[in-house]
Amino acid sequence: MNGDKKSIDEIVAFMNGGGLPDNVDIVVAPPASYLMYSREKLDKKVQTSAQNCYKVAKGAFTGEISPAMAKDCGATWVILGHSERRHVFGETDQLIAEKTIHAISEGVGVIFCIGEKLEERESNKTKDVCFRQLKAAQDLKVDWSKTVIAYEPVWAIGTGKTASPDQAQEVHVWVRDWLKANVSEQAANTVRIIYGGSVTADNARELAAKPDIDGFLVGGASLKPDFVKIIKARV
Repeated sequence: MNGDKKSIDEIVAFMNGGGLPDNVDIVVAPPASYLMYSREKLDKKVQTSAQNCYKVAKGAFTGEISPAMAKDCGATWVILGHSERRHVFGETDQLIAEKTIHAISEGVGVIFCIGEKLEERESNKTKDVCFRQLKAAQDLKVDWSKTVIAYEPVWAIGTGKTASPDQAQEVHVWVRDWLKANVSEQAANTVRIIYGGSVTADNARELAAKPDIDGFLVGGASLKPDFVKIIKARV
């Protein structure tokens, strides 16, 4: 929940003038009220995403937006299951899975977030938590080819703490193994798994060097010119 037209103009300026690489998929997720404004200003190689959506197309759900509305404003993606939606707003695994199925049915790609809290990591429950969150979507027969899985350890979001490259790589391997066991070997080999959790220009290159980290879900750093450096981390 950041931004106004003035700050968006500043972000657009460093994005459009940053020499963005052609071989990187770039998606930005402004607040819903600025989706169309951002889409109109940004270079066409930058895609836009909604930060959230609901599980049905329309109806008496005041305050919500549907994936069809986001798509109508130029978005091609939606972020679902972000840790703040799960832990601040109390969204359940089941609700997130239902929203994922509906968004995909409307032709919107899903950035599907998973991750554990600090006490869960310290109790060695990281694998259990991530697999439970993935299973909720798998039980509804989600089309994983239309998703990007984002591993975002809750304890590393906005805290300045970052999972070490080895810690992040370990979980990404677990997720890939889960896909192989529960979906297909093709899914394990092709679904992109990205890392989110205090990614910065300083640590992006080391994280990106890990074989199973396919990209980043960037938080606060995306509001600064350093975002362009993160985009170029694997170039």
